[in-house]
Amino acid sequence: MDIKHGIAVSPGVAIGPAFVLDTEGVRIPHREIDPAQVPAELDRLHLALANAAGQARNDQCTISERLGPQYGAIFAAHALLLEDPGLNRELDSAIRDHLFSAEYALSRTIRRYAKALEAIGHDHYLASRAADLFDLEKRLLALLLGQHREPVQQLTEPVIVLAHDLLPSETAALDPAKVFAFATESGGRTSHTAIMAGALELPAVVGLGKFLTDVSGGDIVIVDGNQGLLIIDPDERTLQHYRQLRDSQQRTARLWLEERDLPPVTRDGTRIILMGNIEFPQEAEHCLDRGADGVGLYRTEFLYLGKQSDPTEEDHFTAYLTVLRTLGPNQPVIIRTLDLGADKFSLLSSPPTTERNPCLGMRSVRLCLSNLTLFKTQLRAILRASAFGQVRILFPMVSTLLELRQCKMLLAEVKEDLEEEGIAFDRDLPVGTMIEVPSAALIADLLAREVDFFSLGTNDLVQYTLAADRTNENVASLYNPADPAVLRLIQMVIDASERQRIGLNVCGEMSGELIYTLLLLGMGIRQMSVAPHKIPEMKRLIRLTSIAEARRVAEEALRLETARDVTAYLREQTRRLLPEAFA
Repeated sequence: MDIKHGIAVSPGVAIGPAFVLDTEGVRIPHREIDPAQVPAELDRLHLALANAAGQARNDQCTISERLGPQYGAIFAAHALLLEDPGLNRELDSAIRDHLFSAEYALSRTIRRYAKALEAIGHDHYLASRAADLFDLEKRLLALLLGQHREPVQQLTEPVIVLAHDLLPSETAALDPAKVFAFATESGGRTSHTAIMAGALELPAVVGLGKFLTDVSGGDIVIVDGNQGLLIIDPDERTLQHYRQLRDSQQRTARLWLEERDLPPVTRDGTRIILMGNIEFPQEAEHCLDRGADGVGLYRTEFLYLGKQSDPTEEDHFTAYLTVLRTLGPNQPVIIRTLDLGADKFSLLSSPPTTERNPCLGMRSVRLCLSNLTLFKTQLRAILRASAFGQVRILFPMVSTLLELRQCKMLLAEVKEDLEEEGIAFDRDLPVGTMIEVPSAALIADLLAREVDFFSLGTNDLVQYTLAADRTNENVASLYNPADPAVLRLIQMVIDASERQRIGLNVCGEMSGELIYTLLLLGMGIRQMSVAPHKIPEMKRLIRLTSIAEARRVAEEALRLETARDVTAYLREQTRRLLPEAFA
């Protein structure tokens, strides 16, 4: 038995035979051609490019119908690249001027682009886009060499797919009826593969490191999408444990889903608001299916996924309107303005120069305030959408009072523009700010006077407080929401919101982890926003506890001196109330 540790990107447990996806691709003939062959070679290349672009557009239509246009946009971007005049000229030149074969010219050019992206070590989002280029290379080489290989689509029995880096087109081809789960050697949380895993609701683990040489097709493997584990050739005891765990989790999930319409009310009668976090408009349906009280965080930067240019005002407006119409007029939708930057740059909105530390650079409101056209485009769309539902606007990564005031002033300017144009919007649109950097938590009392609500973004708050990159496995032990320093900052924010009587929502991953529910309730939190699939189990836990009990748990946790002690204590208290969640 061999256990590999990676990054959990989609929860669940799956057991089945391994299907090792061929990672070698096709053999490229490294040869030159005779000058007389140039016209024919150019014809071969152009035909392959045209056919590949057609395939990509067909994929766009198929995936858009299956998962929604935001996912199909990935393949639209592929088609645009294949039709790019600059790329075509470069390929033509490689054949004419250097007498390269079409295959060699193609591979040499695309891999040079891909390696350049991969070399940007600090920018994981751009580096992961290299996978798209390798996908295109694979398509074109198959067309040029006549090797049409679609092994994933030829599956006759359910399997677990293992690959070096499952490409977007291969991920899109996965049929949940034939694929239990997948695991890859490389990849990250922001990759297209990870995003599609969540949409397909397949257990998935990425970033496992080299393992394909340790497994053969047909070997029994286990993918633990909760803990980020791949277990190769498990022994009988481990196999039996995971079978029981899988069956137990499936039964529990069905039970919790059956109770989705029961309100999250504590045993002593306190109603807790549970909302959903979404990235794509189509995920609003998931919120309804899980009994959410609305959308507590709509991450709008994902509108830039697969785009060759910044989204227009209409692109933004259409996406927001889709969510509002799905949820209906009585459910609130909190739209976070663009958190572009760091690992989420668009092609046109990225800074002109590479930043040594992008997480501390031009991101989020800093980027928006330096690009007013970009910012106003989104603000106009949000205000227009507010005429059709309960919209609230949220400014992310605010670190000073001046930044917040600048955002509010710009919002007021856009309101004036819309009024002059006679465009309807909610003039009393609630405005909030995220608290996700220590400086904002420390001046929460000042910020609370300027907004209608706070939203605690615990992901960044933890990493900035503890100076521990949450994506860096080398400092993973330091990144812990239960650290006393983090809890003290959270308590300051809660106290400030209570004194000013404004709303407070917790929307980071901390709010979606069951072991922190009692702590947050006991500290005074009454509204949380989580991934939709986590809502049913949270409702269950809330109905099993009381505010009095949660306060006792919080008081004891806040007395402890280390994150390890706090985590162990909270886990035990949660296990006592909901043991099935820790099967």
